[in-house]
Amino acid sequence: MFNLEGMTALVTGASGGIGSAIATSLARQGARIALSGSNGEKLRVFREQLNSEIGGDHVEITCNLSDTAQVEELVPATVDTLGKLDILVNNAGVTRDNLAMRMKDEEWDAVMKINLEAAFRLMRAAARPMMKARSGRIVTITSVVGTTGNPGQMNYAAAKAGLVGMSKSLAQELASRGVTVNCVAPGFIRTAMTEVLPDAQKDALNARIPMGRMGEGEEIGAAVAYLASKEASYVTGQTLHVNGGMAMI
Repeated sequence: MFNLEGMTALVTGASGGIGSAIATSLARQGARIALSGSNGEKLRVFREQLNSEIGGDHVEITCNLSDTAQVEELVPATVDTLGKLDILVNNAGVTRDNLAMRMKDEEWDAVMKINLEAAFRLMRAAARPMMKARSGRIVTITSVVGTTGNPGQMNYAAAKAGLVGMSKSLAQELASRGVTVNCVAPGFIRTAMTEVLPDAQKDALNARIPMGRMGEGEEIGAAVAYLASKEASYVTGQTLHVNGGMAMI
């Protein structure tokens, strides 16, 4: 697809369904990956699988994105381990769904801390080595919900919309240094979480999608691989929507 040989990447939320698909896609194109997440055991198992099935010398770096000190150490640790950082993928995120009238402060704060603030800190940290190298790719995973809204997800939608505005601003700041900043906005993606839904609920979701099915993690990985590649060197400040036509934006 796109040649990422010799490039390094940090992927957050790498042991989850979409995160692992993104990491796999980048690794298949030749990038060396720093896999980050809060579950060290899951990361280790996935790293061993990646090294065995695809090859390469990928590493894992455990990080709790709700811990500011750990977030601030993640990019420097990645650079120390991999020698450089060419690609940052902000994928990790959490949900704390509730109707607005019932939403607790801690539900709002948790989503903002992990989904928005941690991404800001990682983008700020990654910008320094990328600007110095006059090259880099920052790709942030948002959501169709950040554009359309969704009942019960006021906090999540706000954080995802914030990521888009934040990325556009940073894209303008870094463009002259050869660093691009973009977003990928998934729609409904088939993961282990969606697989346990009742068939009737799956059918109802699929009925909202013109393509009649949920997306696959690999399809998000392919979008990220494109934005991370040299072929996307003139694409910055954009949001690539991957939703099967559910929202045509």
